[in-house]
Formats: sequence, C-alpha cells, structure tokens
Amino acid sequence: MNRLFLLFSVALLAACSQPQAFDLVISNATIIDGSGDERYTGMVGVNADTIAYVGEPIAFTTAQELNAQGKVLSPGFINMLSWAYDVLLEDGRSLSDLKQGVTLEVFGEGRSPGPSGTPGEDDYQSFGEAMTALEENGVSTNVASYLGATTVRVQTVGYENRKATPEEYMAMKEIVETSMQEGAIGIGSSLIYAPADYADTEELVFLNKAASPYNGRYISHMRSEGRAILEALDELLTVAREAQVPAEIYHLKASRQSNWHLLDSVIARVERAQAEGLKISADMYTYNASSTGLTGVIPTWVQEGGHRAWMNRMQDPKVRPRLLADIRRELEEQPADGILMVGFNKPEMDAKYRGKTIAEVSEERGTPPEETIVDLAVEDDSRIQCIYFSMSEDNLRKKVQLPWVSFSSDAGSYSDITKNFRTHPRAFGSFIRVLGKFSRDEGLLSLEEAVRKLSHLPATNLGISKRGLLKEGYYADLVLFDPEAVTDHATFDEPLQYATGVSDVWVNGAQVLKEGKHTGAFPGRFVKGSGVTR
Repeated sequence: MNRLFLLFSVALLAACSQPQAFDLVISNATIIDGSGDERYTGMVGVNADTIAYVGEPIAFTTAQELNAQGKVLSPGFINMLSWAYDVLLEDGRSLSDLKQGVTLEVFGEGRSPGPSGTPGEDDYQSFGEAMTALEENGVSTNVASYLGATTVRVQTVGYENRKATPEEYMAMKEIVETSMQEGAIGIGSSLIYAPADYADTEELVFLNKAASPYNGRYISHMRSEGRAILEALDELLTVAREAQVPAEIYHLKASRQSNWHLLDSVIARVERAQAEGLKISADMYTYNASSTGLTGVIPTWVQEGGHRAWMNRMQDPKVRPRLLADIRRELEEQPADGILMVGFNKPEMDAKYRGKTIAEVSEERGTPPEETIVDLAVEDDSRIQCIYFSMSEDNLRKKVQLPWVSFSSDAGSYSDITKNFRTHPRAFGSFIRVLGKFSRDEGLLSLEEAVRKLSHLPATNLGISKRGLLKEGYYADLVLFDPEAVTDHATFDEPLQYATGVSDVWVNGAQVLKEGKHTGAFPGRFVKGSGVTR
C-alpha cells in the first residue's frame, strides 16, 4: 500500500512538473484580480475565450506570450450606463471606452434597444433581436441591457399621461416575460423624463414583479435628484421590497447646490436598507456636471403626446404662462449660467449656439432665460443637449469611496474623433479617472478597491456569471495598464480626447487593443441576464 502511494505521488509530481499548454500567456504581470485582494506578481494563461490559469508563475508552453513588464493586469471594466448602442451599430470599435479598459457596455436607462416597432409588422424588433443584431453586426466590447420601462410603456400605453388599463398591464407583462427570457438583466427606468414619469409606483412594482421570477433586477434614474430626492429614494426602496428584487440607483447624485447636503441622508438611508437585507447599490460618473436635454428644466406635463405635440404645445399662448413659470422655478435652483448647450438638431443652430450657456444667449437675444429656453427648443425642434454644472466636488469624492458604488459613463462610446461634435468628457474619462485621479493622485481608494468597483462589483450587481474576476473558468476579459500613466485628457472645452495608460485589452480571449491601437477584432457578445437559464 505504501509502495503504491509512493508511485502515485511520484507520478503526480511528474505530471505537475510538465509545462501547461496555453493559447496565450501574459507573464510578469502585477495581478489585481477584481476581488479587492492585494496585488501580486504572477501570470494568466488563456485557452480560447476562457482564463485557464491565474497565479504564481508556472512552467508553460504557448503560441503567444506577452511580457507585461510589471504592468497591472485586471478584469475588464463594466460601464453600468452606456448610450452606445446606436453609435456601435455604426462603428463597433468602441474606442473611447476600450481605451479606458471597458469590456462590457450596459444599456437600458428607461429606453432599451428593443422591443420597437409594431408587433406583427415588418418593422417590429424584439429585445433579443435588437441585442443580437449588434453582436452580429460586429462589436469589440460585450453588450448587455436592462429592459426599458419607458420602452414598455410606449409599446402599450404610448405617450399619454394616464394610468395603464388592465389590458395594457397584461400586455406589459408579456413584453417583460419575453424580454427576460431573451436575456434582459431586469427593468430600467428614467423617471424625470416624459413619458417615463407618467408611470406611478404601482406600475413600476408590477413590471418588476413580472421580471422577478427570472432573477430580474431594478435600476432607476430616480424621480428626483434634487429637492425631492429622499422621496424618490423611498419609491425605489418600495419597488425593491414589494417586487423582491435588487435595486440600483443610476448615477447617484444630489443635484443643485441647495440640495447638496441631502446626499448624506441618501447614503444613510441606503445603508439602513442594506442592513435590513435589501440589495441596494448605485453607480456614478466621475464628474461634477451632468448632461441631458433642456428637458432637465422643462416640465414633463408639457411633453405629453410625444415630440410634435410637445413642440406645438410650447407655442400655444394659453400654455406659455404656466410653462414659463415652471421653468423659472427650476432656474432658481439651476442658474442659467450653469447650463451649457453642446448638441443641436439643425446645423445653423449648432454653428451659432454650441458652446454657449443659456445665460449668454439670453443676454444676446434680450429675452429672459425661461423664454430663451423655450424658443431655442422650438427653433431647433429638439430637446438640445446640454451640460449642467450642478454637483459638488466634495460629494463626488464622497461617492467615489462608497463600497457599494460602481461606475458608468452615461454616454456613447466614440471611435471617430475627427467628426465635428461636442459631448460630455465623461465619454472619454469616467473610468480612467477612478484609477488615475481618484486612486493614484488623491488616494481616495486603493488600486485594488478601484479595480473591484470597476469589475467584480458591477458584475455581481448585474447578476452575470463568469465575468468581473481574474479567475479560472471565467471569460478572458482582460485589461493591461500602467497605474502610473493612466490619465484622462478630455475636458469640457475639448472633450474629444482619448484616455492614455491602457495598453492592451482582450474580450473573450481575443485582443482588441494592442499597444493602444485597435486590432480590427470584434469578439463582443450579447451577455444575457441569468433569467434565460432559469
């Protein structure tokens, strides 16, 4: 018996000493695996699309080896709120995010890629069909999405400001169940916009109860981020409790200076709910300015009925007094000199007003700011994209350090920066600032914690498996970066500037960024919610 054991031990040692074969080895790397554990020097071996080994250096054979030369190797990062779907259909490279280490784009704030069109007609596209179309078209990052609550309402109720009928509720339920089976993560809402805010709490609970059996999750741009933020948070917590789903706050903020102090109460209330057993999390972008249309100060009641009805109503002399009074109240908290216009529908409007504040144009025209806002929207026949300087730098730093907060861009992902357009710098710097500005330069969190909040934390909150960690059996979404060099360059004046410091990125084992340049590979996949395997 002892002799047999000895022979077995010798055979096992011999087998273990044999070099292990990999398709790709990244050696001499500083491993930060996404768990929050301390870094160490090691290697990662990849076979096909999967991590086959992570750990201390071992003997290996490989067709391809990359000596990391001490750079950090981490899991790919997750963008919890991306608006890149349409952009990626045109150009799937996703460079502004890839150059920050993002390997998964998540859509669905209120509106999702599908369903769209008329059921039974040629123009209809289901949720799953829309997501699969992007994958088949070719994309360098992975993609996932919540089902937009606004999308569901438009498909059933339309743009009317009223309660859904029992028949419409049943149609909503069918859309939710079908979309969850097709791979939706859960339900995403955007409750400061029309027609999203026409839905009451009961409707939101109903949608999430329909998604819950499929391991659905709720994520919300809450009904208020200003003076009524605590009431809005209570609504999110109600949905989480009654539908028995995890819930996440989109781009956590207390907006407008008179409300900055409310962030502490929001944090305390979230952490009390967590202590009670609710799974509540949040994400953020790493800037003190938000971006949305002039709809940020135009009330939603005037937008009922869709775009054309909205534009016509704003020109009705019977409506204007009430409309202007409501906008004036908004401007008491959000001054006109803090609203910078960056995106127009008409070229002549863009040429004349892009890069100017509402206050500047108001002075030019000799009209009050509230009238200027309405007139500009009507003239451009659009919501006009704006940047709102409305948040506190101190609050920004406080949020970055919260262990339950991950990160998002709330923007598209752009690969052609020669085009003449303007956007928020968060499209080019939101993630890299976590590693550079906030971790390295300001020391607000360790690099290990920064990587965890960019990878494993959001993967957990999404409920997706085998992503977000450097771990054997996980998909090989990998980022190689120099922690001393990672830097954001985009500014509000010059936003179209790529981040630097991320040299190499792999998605599902295929290299998409090599020495900072795109490889021409499009291995991204539609990452489905866990409900599809129920």
